[in-house]
Amino acid sequence: MSTRAAILAALSLVLVPAAAVRAEPARAAQAPAWKLVDVDGKEVSSAQFKGKVLVLDFWATWCGPCRSEIPGYVGLQKKYGPEGLAIVGVSLDEEGPGRAELVRKFMHKLEMNYTVVFASDDTVGAFGGIDAIPTTFLIDRDGNIRDKKVGAEPSGEYERKILAVLRPAP
Repeated sequence: MSTRAAILAALSLVLVPAAAVRAEPARAAQAPAWKLVDVDGKEVSSAQFKGKVLVLDFWATWCGPCRSEIPGYVGLQKKYGPEGLAIVGVSLDEEGPGRAELVRKFMHKLEMNYTVVFASDDTVGAFGGIDAIPTTFLIDRDGNIRDKKVGAEPSGEYERKILAVLRPAP
């Protein structure tokens, strides 16, 4: 069983409801570099988001709390994309034939306006492992992890965290 398959098996038992958000203090650590494939088979890398504020959201189509956050991310991307916000969804959906089509249909249904890539074992490991979903990292323009949250959070609350990084006080 691959590392990612083991994570998915464990996650099927550990979905974090919206009321159980765990936020960790800002870490001074540089976010790991990554290269992943999107739903169209094109390579997407962290280098493409240099100079942007990045929300990196580990999620899956079958995860209720993950689905509940997506409309908020769509709104945030629309509202703050012109200021340098980029949201990337990292799908933890199981590998296999039809995975890309499943996620593509899901994206269309929820009108997702941001990049979605497929997780790899290396990327999951580089971010310290994912023990529950959604798990979301907020990365500043210099590539530093500024926030990690585990669980769904109301869009308005997360927007405040994003704005603190997107528009830092002088």
